[in-house]
Amino acid sequence: MPAMKIQRTFALLFLLVCPYPVYLRAQAVSPTPVVRKIEPPNWWVNYTPELTLLLTGENLSDAHVGGASNGVRVVGSHASQNGHYLFVRLQLSSSRPETAQIEVNTASGSTSVQLQLLARADSHGRFAGFSRDDVIYLIMPDRFADGDLSNNRPPGSTGVYDRSQPKAYHGGDLRGIRDHLGYLHDLGVTALWLTPVWKNTDSDYHGYHATDFYALDDHMGSMQEYQALVAEAHKLGMKVLIDYVVNHTGPHHPWANDPPTPTWLHGTPAHHLEPSYSFNGLVDPHASPREYRNTLDGWFAGKLPDLNPDDPELATYLAQNSLWWTEIAQLDGFRLDTFPYSSRQFWSGWHERLHRVYPLVNDVGEVADGDPSITSFFEGGRTQFDGVDSGLATVFDFPLCNALRDVIIRGASVEKIVDVLRHDELYLHPERLVTFIGNHDDGRFVGEAGSSVAKLKAALAVLLTMRGIPQIYSGDEIAMPGGNDPDNRRDFPGGFPGDPHNAFTSSGRTPEQQEVFSLVKSLLALRKDHAALRTGEQRHIAWDDSYYAFLRDTPEERLLVVYNNAATSRDLHIPVGDTPLAGVKQLQGLFGGATPQFAGEEVRVTLAPRSLAIFSAK
Repeated sequence: MPAMKIQRTFALLFLLVCPYPVYLRAQAVSPTPVVRKIEPPNWWVNYTPELTLLLTGENLSDAHVGGASNGVRVVGSHASQNGHYLFVRLQLSSSRPETAQIEVNTASGSTSVQLQLLARADSHGRFAGFSRDDVIYLIMPDRFADGDLSNNRPPGSTGVYDRSQPKAYHGGDLRGIRDHLGYLHDLGVTALWLTPVWKNTDSDYHGYHATDFYALDDHMGSMQEYQALVAEAHKLGMKVLIDYVVNHTGPHHPWANDPPTPTWLHGTPAHHLEPSYSFNGLVDPHASPREYRNTLDGWFAGKLPDLNPDDPELATYLAQNSLWWTEIAQLDGFRLDTFPYSSRQFWSGWHERLHRVYPLVNDVGEVADGDPSITSFFEGGRTQFDGVDSGLATVFDFPLCNALRDVIIRGASVEKIVDVLRHDELYLHPERLVTFIGNHDDGRFVGEAGSSVAKLKAALAVLLTMRGIPQIYSGDEIAMPGGNDPDNRRDFPGGFPGDPHNAFTSSGRTPEQQEVFSLVKSLLALRKDHAALRTGEQRHIAWDDSYYAFLRDTPEERLLVVYNNAATSRDLHIPVGDTPLAGVKQLQGLFGGATPQFAGEEVRVTLAPRSLAIFSAK
């Protein structure tokens, strides 16, 4: 029999003998679907009725998805072109905790994933937001305190743990912060801002290069540790803010080379826009896209994959992610990193979804610019020229920070501070601005050329008596030195094994450290006892090149604050006629030890160099 005829006969016999489905499986080219990851990893009952899951795996193309739960209904799904991702839209109606089974079926097989629906915890005393009654304390966890030595070199991590290297891991973690909440409470802190604690690129201790939006960094500790930290802070009356980064991911995030959708990122590692750090084009109603495109779409530092939150699937992913972190950790608010680098349209929708569930949770946006006309543009509560309300509660007051440093460190005229305050009319709520004299991105205040501990004390005194919500960078309350990044991120003394001094205790502080600590503690106690220092209107009384007198005014209380920025003692003659202090007959000293006297329509007082005094006006 010819060879060709033999082959045809064999094929015919195979079809007759073998069942048809078996033949199909023999010819199939697609392996069984695999799901390696489900995001979010869980959800809650009596929470949001809609949820979109992102499944990551292999062979998910053309998948059909079903659910094995009465309280979970699959309403749609679609896969990425390469089959690595599957979006699954769910309708949730469960009122009791359960584990829902999600079935993923393709022509070549099936797999299933489980979604836990949990009961929500009691929300009393949680999700409170922050206000003018608060003082925010910024902590970089890796540099604060090492409470768990076992996670310094976690299994599988390639990160370098070496306290002698300024850019390596130093061992600080969540348990270390929890161990020292008493110190912060004693100081007078009421809110904690932790720099990111998400799973991060192993070489980046700081947390701003995320590789997983739903996991804690192994060096930081477990979710249980995070929850315990927040719960203990709440018991002490302190709130906790999450540092939220959605402009970019770390360079080694799986999305960098394999995004879930074609528009998930702006560009690729090989082809992307270079960054621009100017916001001028964003706030200019006459600007063309060329003037702001690189700001919105450029890769931060030229290497961090730039997320495109205007991608509808990513916008949903990030909104759900913010809800998940708020609920899982019982958080009170957000610090929004690199706020202007994502579109206002995205932030508007993000805030709308967040506030549907948590109406009191609020946030502060990082708008790193010294021009009030720029920082004010990003404040929420109005649409500006683009018709979009960002929804943002407030911003950091970078203009005031710059002015305080220029005046107190470099001797600029005090008029510079007054000029920043004059621009408060640009904001809907200038009283909510988060004020500061330094953070983890700036050189330490006391480390600046021309600075000193005396100038640091002066800056802290002014900061803690002016309008706004003050933020203190961890270590400034003990005059920690340091230059620019990474020298501004030294370890807090006493937080790590082998430290020769423990600045968490009064006995472990040097006389200089104790002096600054005592100043901050006394001023925070004064803020707590006097509502005028927290919520009072701020009104100019008088100023010249080296002094500033202002009033903090409520219907119940009026406090006169006088600051002398001169390097020498000054006999000040402060005119009070035709000001809110006109007619005041008595000034009682509350802080600073100076004794004021009235002479007609003047208040006369002698202030030591770079000192501040507070008087109660009757």
